[in-house]
Amino acid sequence: MPIATPAKYAEMLAKAKSEGYAFPAINCTSSETINAAIKGFADAGSDGIIQFSTGGAEFGSGLNVKDMVVGAVALAEFAHVVAEQYDVTIALHTDHCPKDKLDGFVRPLIEISRERVANGQNPLFQSHMWDGSAVPIDENLEIAKDLLAKTKEANIILEVEIGVVGGEEDGVENEINDKLYTSVEDFEKTVDALGAGENGQYLLAATFGNVHGVYKPGGVKLRPAVLKEGQDAAIAKLGLDADAKPFDFVFHGGSGSLKSEIEEAVSYGVIKMNVDTDTQYAFTRPVAAHMFANYDGVLKVDGEVGNKKVYDPRSYLKKAETSMAERVVEACNDLGSAGKTIGR
Repeated sequence: MPIATPAKYAEMLAKAKSEGYAFPAINCTSSETINAAIKGFADAGSDGIIQFSTGGAEFGSGLNVKDMVVGAVALAEFAHVVAEQYDVTIALHTDHCPKDKLDGFVRPLIEISRERVANGQNPLFQSHMWDGSAVPIDENLEIAKDLLAKTKEANIILEVEIGVVGGEEDGVENEINDKLYTSVEDFEKTVDALGAGENGQYLLAATFGNVHGVYKPGGVKLRPAVLKEGQDAAIAKLGLDADAKPFDFVFHGGSGSLKSEIEEAVSYGVIKMNVDTDTQYAFTRPVAAHMFANYDGVLKVDGEVGNKKVYDPRSYLKKAETSMAERVVEACNDLGSAGKTIGR
């Protein structure tokens, strides 16, 4: 199937919310990792989301270019071509974008999609993230309000972060402290500023102790009930039924989380969970094993010629793709999206 249309993406998200599951959103940096992610979704029979961070997009443009927009467009175009060969639906998203990179990443990408839509085409991406966690909440939401109007015009969805995800990703590092838990006041301000979909659909990355990277048990305390508090605050403001879930939540920093924590978060309205650290390791682990097992073949030791069959990048990248795809299947199983696709 081709990359999701705006209508199909909205259908994907609505189905996940109504049926109580979430999509893994897999960070990719290359054609190889895109292939691995799509293979994983297909093997699981799951629709899914592929996303590019600012650093991943820059890397995707090549070492001589190092342009985030060029890389994001190139990777997205590759995904559009390859996804047509599969029977699951894939959506494209861009991950964390702080304030100082908006003009060099998200805003140009929104404009590319706006122009495509104006010409009768589908947008290049289905959603983009604005990460305003490093600025005061009022400024964060003011910028989000402006971006939401632009994404609505481009027929795409905005992801907004309120609260702070701890740990480090793409050189941005946040402390592990009380800011990891979004407050009820911030949930209320979000509804006041952005509405409940009438001004454009948005996903909300609220924080409940989330940390990027891998941590040992006990190092971080996840409190998924924070998400329930947020839904309740929005219900009260909007006058909705007690069992409503007005927010579409995103789970950041999910690597190493207990399955029980994942399940609880999904029960409160999480429909997207970012997966990066675990898939990075799954990709790299078989490459390391290949190099150790074929030491005298991948290297020209003591004047020998090595073994072309084992230093051919395809020999170890096939293993990397297989392993990463298996980890994507695991994520689909954990989040309940396995066997769920709007195409079936």
